[in-house]
Amino acid sequence: MNRTGKGRRGAAPTRRSRRLVGGLRVRLVVTFVVVALVSAVTATALAYRDARTAVLQRTQNAAVDDLRERVTAVAADFDVPPDQQSLSRFAAKVSEGLGGNIVVARYQDLSAVSDSLADTTSRITTELRIAVTTGDQARFQRVRWRGDPYLVVGTPVRFDDGDRRTSGLEVYAITDLRAERDDTAALLDSVRAGMVPVMLLAAVLALLAAGTVLRPVRKLGRATRELAAGDLGTRVAVSGHDELADLARTFNETADALQSSDTELRDQEAKARRFVADVSHELRTPLAAMTMVATVLEEDADQLPPDAARAARTVGAETARLSRLVEDLMEISRFDAKAVRLNAAEADLADTVRASLALRGWTDRVRTDLPEGLRAVVDRRRIDVIVANLVGNALRHGAPPVTVTLATADAADGEWVVLSVADHGPGLPPEARERVFDRFYKADAARTRGAADDSGQGSGLGTAIALENARLHGGTIEVADATDATDAADMADTADGPARGAVFTLRLPLRRTGEDTE
Repeated sequence: MNRTGKGRRGAAPTRRSRRLVGGLRVRLVVTFVVVALVSAVTATALAYRDARTAVLQRTQNAAVDDLRERVTAVAADFDVPPDQQSLSRFAAKVSEGLGGNIVVARYQDLSAVSDSLADTTSRITTELRIAVTTGDQARFQRVRWRGDPYLVVGTPVRFDDGDRRTSGLEVYAITDLRAERDDTAALLDSVRAGMVPVMLLAAVLALLAAGTVLRPVRKLGRATRELAAGDLGTRVAVSGHDELADLARTFNETADALQSSDTELRDQEAKARRFVADVSHELRTPLAAMTMVATVLEEDADQLPPDAARAARTVGAETARLSRLVEDLMEISRFDAKAVRLNAAEADLADTVRASLALRGWTDRVRTDLPEGLRAVVDRRRIDVIVANLVGNALRHGAPPVTVTLATADAADGEWVVLSVADHGPGLPPEARERVFDRFYKADAARTRGAADDSGQGSGLGTAIALENARLHGGTIEVADATDATDAADMADTADGPARGAVFTLRLPLRRTGEDTE
């Protein structure tokens, strides 16, 4: 019992940890958090993209418009072709109107920069120069220089006298975009910082939702376990009109049907037991009279004609068999009614087995290996019933020699008494071994009736009664072929060859003198 209890206690934490790791609550919380995270990341990405695009678009439009207006204003007083000095003054004037942005003016092979110390070569790309030279509108390009972003706007200058041809003068303005970059980065940092409370809020909402959803599920699971444990009166409170309410109603309907069926079956079983008990009790009185008459007839059978003598002996045998059947039915009825109690006392098991064999005249027909001094607290009458049924079956259905062995065995849950009854018959097939302890089951088709016993065919209740008596002592009875039971095979080997037949093994917990028997 201790070993089983430890196993259950060990399994409970495993199931609990499995629920914590992969339970529905955890999955709901994880799902909520993942959905919130994906939503927040998506919203952040979209917001960052739109904000960045808006900022850059506004800056680009302002830079293009400002450059176009400033170039138009300054170019009105500019003469073409220019020299280097006039081109430098032109670039400086344009830069003044653009808030100090770096301006580059180009005319054919001449080039002037508003800030002579600024490096403009790597910031004005060849692609932009080609686009401005070959086009008739302003062009812009975003570039990175030394890790920082810049906007470069270029435009060709046209004549102001109605001639739409370009004058050959090109103007480029370089605008620093680091402020815009910092603004969008600050926006991204703010959104990222806001994701943490969003995740916490999602987890709290997930826990609340999981509690709302899982509370009826837990109640339903608890009710299911109680129903499985035998409490058929368990019901679940139904609230709401959702799927969980439908499931609770279905559970209650199932429990109602199961309780109704169980009540009906119990009533039928109780009626059947009462019927068997009543019939058996009512048969005892006429059977007693029949047994007395049959005994008288058997005693005078030698003085009767042969046919009458044979009939008298048959009546006596069948009456005795019917008496045994009625007694067996009465005993089974007492087990079914839970009216059986042990009258246990300390006894020498070897003496108990020998007394049972001697009482039935089997001492000379059974080999025994019964060590002395093996004492246990048992009900001697019920041990006698077990021995009588097991040895009687071996004598009736098996073949000699029949061997009875008594020993002890150590196990993890204590010390046990082991009583083995082996025979040399044909043994039991697997299907017969599975049903040999069923009530009214007879394995005569599988085992040959031996000539060693003339007591007639059994009732089919002997092994069932023996098993019930063993369980009453906290033990059990097992059956196997002699070739599958090593100890029995060693005991039953003969000169004719290896052991055959069936081995019935009774196992009872051993309680020696002075041992705590609580």
